Amino acid sequence: MFTVNELLKATKGKLISGKRNASIAGISIDSRTIKPNEAFIAIKGNNFDGHDFIEEVIEKGAGAVIVQSHVPRNRPHVKASIIVVKDTVKVLGDIARFQRDKFDIPVIAVTGSNGKTTAKDMIAWVLSDKSNVLKNIGTKNNHIGLPLTLINLDSAYDFVVLEVGTNHFGEVGYLANICQPNIAVLTNIGPSHLEHFRNLDGVFKEKFRLIKYLKKPFISILNADDRFLKKVPVRKTNKPVIFGFSIKNRSDFSASDIKVINGKTEFLVNKKYGFTLNTIGYYNIYNALSAIAIGRIFGMEYKNLSLRLSVFDFPQSRLNVVKFNNIKFIDDTYNSNPNSLALALDALSNISAAGRKIFVMGDMLELGSNKELFHRQAGRKAAKVCDVLITVGNLSKIAARVARKQGFNTKNIFTCESTLEARDILLNKISPDSTDVVLVKGSRSMKMEEVFPTSCQSTSVDPPKLDRA
Repeated sequence: MFTVNELLKATKGKLISGKRNASIAGISIDSRTIKPNEAFIAIKGNNFDGHDFIEEVIEKGAGAVIVQSHVPRNRPHVKASIIVVKDTVKVLGDIARFQRDKFDIPVIAVTGSNGKTTAKDMIAWVLSDKSNVLKNIGTKNNHIGLPLTLINLDSAYDFVVLEVGTNHFGEVGYLANICQPNIAVLTNIGPSHLEHFRNLDGVFKEKFRLIKYLKKPFISILNADDRFLKKVPVRKTNKPVIFGFSIKNRSDFSASDIKVINGKTEFLVNKKYGFTLNTIGYYNIYNALSAIAIGRIFGMEYKNLSLRLSVFDFPQSRLNVVKFNNIKFIDDTYNSNPNSLALALDALSNISAAGRKIFVMGDMLELGSNKELFHRQAGRKAAKVCDVLITVGNLSKIAARVARKQGFNTKNIFTCESTLEARDILLNKISPDSTDVVLVKGSRSMKMEEVFPTSCQSTSVDPPKLDRA
């Protein structure tokens, strides 16, 4: 896959042992899974330092070791090539950029505050109908995950679809410079990671940097319903492709006639082509529209796109309906911010349930100085939607207090310090049955999945019937 000499070119490192023409099978940063003749990059993380495992990977047959400080003892007897660099984390990105530059194929990058993982997976899914697509697995979208994905690019692939994540200024630009996208998809701009971005203007500024790194043919695909993205100037040489619900005259891909029936979302594209998604979250239409736009750019027929999206499996823990002892849970535990929480409550509101609508809410984190305001807003909305409210964390207690002031029955409000306490209250005091629906949502670090019974099924089941979109 590489030669040592190519690694030296990519990293601008210094070879202190080994041969320049030696072949390297791949790249690894994990001493536990490294394979013979792979290059090991000794990355220092928050909880580990790869330099501590250099001797181990050499014993396992590593073909090269890339280090920034520690050099193995008894170096003359070491068969692996040793390359010294200034920064092993940066070197990971340098190698990924080097590999990307080898291939002239479309690279599609997706970012946004909500929906980017689903949009990325949908785009890859429609393109993989007749092509080989490289994508980052799950949410490996940061300065480690994205380069590791791109390093695997080879001549077998026809497309690359990458999710670009960020929680600090400069990260989108760094990752975009590595992957050099030809097409950029921006799903939306919302209140996420405000501890670092301060406000929505900061979020927009960071996300928009993806477009600034576009390569030919410089295609941007934007959500025109988003109040920030719809203001993006139209340039004669780079007119954005737009999608949305409310757009009319400027619409490239618009959705209308939206219906949520029997756990599926139906809609028309451009008032003509029918689509169905296997989800109760109608907002996933936005993600589908971005995938439809990509498919059409590369010549796919609407009929094939409709068939492909109708069997798309949505990522786990994103408004998935799961079942335990005939109790229906809506698992939206992957993450939470004000926008995604409001949309999840909309989905709960639209569900027809003979019994109670129960909401187990965890704190929304990284919201900066407005964190209490956002939780007060969540409490007001929850009071209008659910019959039982269980909160986890200090911030969610604010939502519980607001719900009480809204007239919510205090006997049906429970505040908890931990997910395990919430699980106990849910299963042993609330005791939901087959007529109830339970929504569980919170920020990733709240580990809201612990609310589910330990034997809760992870497979999807038929969702409860929905009354309206």
